[in-house]
Amino acid sequence: MPQFDVTPGGFLLDGRPHQLLSGALHYFRVLPEQWPHRLRMLRAMGLNCVETYVPWNFHEPEPGVHHDLPALGEFLTRAAEAGLHAIVRPGPYICAEWENGGLPAWLTGRDDVRLRCLDEPFLEAVDRWFDVLIPLIAEHQITRGGNVLMVQVENEYGSYGSDRAYLRDLADGLLRRGIDVPLFTSDGPEAHMLTGGTLPGLLATVNFGSDPEGAFAALAEHRPQDPPFCMEYWNGWFDHWGDDHTTREAADAADVLDRMLAAGASVNIYMAHGGTHFGTWAGANRGGPDHAGAHAPTVTSYDYDAPIDERGAPTEKFRLFREVLAKYATGPLPDVPEPAPLLPPGEVRLTESLRLFDVLDVLSPDPVAVSTPPTFEQLGLTHGLVLYRTALPGPRPPLPLTLDGIADRAHLFLDGKFAAVLDEVGPTLEVAVPGERRSVDVLVESMGRVNYGPLLGERKGIVKGVRHALQRVHGYEVHPIDVAAAVGLLPWGRTGGTDPSLPEGGPVFHRGWFEVDAPADGWIAPTGWGKGYIWVNGFCLGRYWSRGPQGSLHLPWPLLRPGRNEIVVLELDGASSAALAIRDEPDLGDPAPAPGRQS
Repeated sequence: MPQFDVTPGGFLLDGRPHQLLSGALHYFRVLPEQWPHRLRMLRAMGLNCVETYVPWNFHEPEPGVHHDLPALGEFLTRAAEAGLHAIVRPGPYICAEWENGGLPAWLTGRDDVRLRCLDEPFLEAVDRWFDVLIPLIAEHQITRGGNVLMVQVENEYGSYGSDRAYLRDLADGLLRRGIDVPLFTSDGPEAHMLTGGTLPGLLATVNFGSDPEGAFAALAEHRPQDPPFCMEYWNGWFDHWGDDHTTREAADAADVLDRMLAAGASVNIYMAHGGTHFGTWAGANRGGPDHAGAHAPTVTSYDYDAPIDERGAPTEKFRLFREVLAKYATGPLPDVPEPAPLLPPGEVRLTESLRLFDVLDVLSPDPVAVSTPPTFEQLGLTHGLVLYRTALPGPRPPLPLTLDGIADRAHLFLDGKFAAVLDEVGPTLEVAVPGERRSVDVLVESMGRVNYGPLLGERKGIVKGVRHALQRVHGYEVHPIDVAAAVGLLPWGRTGGTDPSLPEGGPVFHRGWFEVDAPADGWIAPTGWGKGYIWVNGFCLGRYWSRGPQGSLHLPWPLLRPGRNEIVVLELDGASSAALAIRDEPDLGDPAPAPGRQS
């Protein structure tokens, strides 16, 4: 069988020197029908390998319930057919700007679990997951006739902790479950990261976006026997809601790539093709140097200013990277495949609507009666909306009403009327109770959980309770709403409300239809809308938000069918128009230079 080896002088494939030219392409951010094209794009750019993470929370949404796990094996098979070797990074933590860094909310929401260390409850859950996952990866190793060359232990662990016994336990678990290709770690080139995140006997790699000479010198200082490998070459960047769209000048990115390869280093371009955070899978960061500041959720697009853009088309960065990589290829590069055709620009009229509060009995038929407001995790809800209903007894004069720790955004209704939009700061409002009681309804929306830093595993909802002055407010009726599953439950055609005590206004579902001659790529632009979610034929494209930078959502061709197609919008803020635009080019926002590594 073929063999892949790590030596101080470099990598050997079947005993011959081999420079790994890899690109990150995450199978879970691209629809399966698009994998063959994207993989051919990697080969055409000049790469000989593809790298992917494995998101635990995507594949195990509930303990012991596994979703679409064969997709990983199918992706690896398609990569082999495209002539690509593979690097697999199974976590359990992956970062990746992905919800909760890939860790399941049902696990991180437990009070008895300590994350990413030698903690028995955490490792018990990891072991059960790895018992299912790792044998699948092992089947695709090069030593068994597959294409997997390397498998990562954890991910950027030196940025988080220093529990080497935990890393050793994970590495031993990979070996025990059949991994016999080289194991490796990846970290930033800083001393504390390389000392905290590496293991003796395992290849250490580094992640960076510039100054390859300095980064590889730092690696050599700590690991002189390890060949230079940049496991994440950040050639672009990701965006947060409310910020500019980050970009990187193509010639600069190509120059850094050329310098790495000319020095004999191997590289994994992060990202070669980013794809999309469909549904509610986008993660978040915290601001400030300690990553404990304001919550900054990541946008739906993961275009990343990558050489292959969100729809799979080549960019100027692709052209320059291809020129660089051609110098290090073992033969002529394949032709660049054409992307899918584009939809003609048009407009979709939305002719039906349903108030969320009018279908609460369908979306959340079993409310929970509790004394104190539970978090999303306590309700078993990963993402979506939770309506907290309570009342203030009276009469009493105006007193400060404080919602402590809103995660992440809430609409407040007093006596059935909209009062304010609240965020995580939990602003204080003066509220009087002139009569016997005053009703309080708080509809909380969760955005992405933090995927990097010390606040990994944060909770969602009202996380610290509600106070009126110093008095804690008790007694709630709580309605969890799984937004991702909502569209399939909606009773279109229903008229009138179901509960007169529910607030006026509030979020509204809108529906319309549009015709296509044949499936093609496009973008949906919610111009004039506020904040919410869009579905096409029951598939959630993701979140939109008027604060930008992203002004359109990618609509991939596999979601469409010839003829009539359904589109549904859940508008949370009530700022809607009667239509959506279909465009033949994206709106990712006004560009700004990519920052240094922040997460």
